[in-house]
Amino acid sequence: MTAEKYTKWVACWGNATSITDRKEATYAKDLTLRYPIEICFSGSKLRFHFSNLTGTEPVQISNACVAKKDSNSYEPIAITFNGKAAGEIPAGKEILSDEIAFAVSAGETVDVSLYLKDFTQMNAGTLVTGPLSKGSFCYGNFADAKDFPKDLSRSTNWFYFLNTVDIWTEEKNFALVCYGDSITAQDWPDYLKLRAKREGFENVSIIRRAVCGTRILREYSCITYAAYGLKGETRFPIEIETAGAKSVLIQHGINDIIHPVGVKINPFRPMSDMPTAQDLIEGVEKFYLPLARKKGLKVWSGTLLPIFGWRTYNASKDAVRNEFNAWLRTSQAFDGCVDFDEALRDSQKPECFANGMDSGDHLHPSAKAYEKMAESVALELLQ
Repeated sequence: MTAEKYTKWVACWGNATSITDRKEATYAKDLTLRYPIEICFSGSKLRFHFSNLTGTEPVQISNACVAKKDSNSYEPIAITFNGKAAGEIPAGKEILSDEIAFAVSAGETVDVSLYLKDFTQMNAGTLVTGPLSKGSFCYGNFADAKDFPKDLSRSTNWFYFLNTVDIWTEEKNFALVCYGDSITAQDWPDYLKLRAKREGFENVSIIRRAVCGTRILREYSCITYAAYGLKGETRFPIEIETAGAKSVLIQHGINDIIHPVGVKINPFRPMSDMPTAQDLIEGVEKFYLPLARKKGLKVWSGTLLPIFGWRTYNASKDAVRNEFNAWLRTSQAFDGCVDFDEALRDSQKPECFANGMDSGDHLHPSAKAYEKMAESVALELLQ
């Protein structure tokens, strides 16, 4: 494949950006972050999106680089910003790096490394899990080093600042955006990537736009729940800006249902936040569908999973879930539906997970269930 046959930018890896969990320490200094990314398409150039969307102070990237992880010689290539090695991400903004020449073949893994020299507000990132989603950090400047010192480094599932990687690739390649909350921030999109690779769907990337705890209709303004992130009206227009996207699969809304408990139990979770199914439908119809259609995307719904046994469960909440799911399955507003609920529920007691499908908290699926979710995605979305 010659470089001349590459014709467009397509996102080959991506996460959402949210407010990080508010702990005692919110700043870092003299820190290197590293994220290994398997590149799903061959291409000739890369560019990198960095986000400080939820930050309240500018973030200075002292230097950043990309290197092929498994090459015999580890040769980091500088990621530049307007021709400079250092870049600033303004508070509340996202930036795009310069394009860099970087020939890569499908299946190769690259390390993307960032060095933060000065005190940096670590307020913009997201927590994701899965077999393909793990980074590391190291005290000191080791962005150009092949290996981090073992005594100065640890693994992490927090992805800070690095938001999306685009590749200059073939016209036939495209992105599938998986949009949602903690269930999508956890393992099934990684298993979908593995399935696509295993079954020979070579032209699709799986871009995860998911934040734990988010709701369609509400968001929190307190530090206790700040990491639950932005509401759908705010998130979706930002996260749908994905190069080469062809379709979006939306599985969102369970937190709108389970969060409200009443101010006597939790002052931040009033029962006035409790939506009806119609409220959720109107949210999807107002915040998600028009924008996705305007961008020419196919839109698939994903049904909400069982919640029987979750600590805030009651029959009225489950009735909202079931009514919303019925609309997700049948509405002509969508191009199709991935029925995750049907795939994971108990056939005899459909308000519950099937045996082996529950992680144990009665809300999040087990590892086996996440694999089944990936297997439930329609072939049409991968072709």
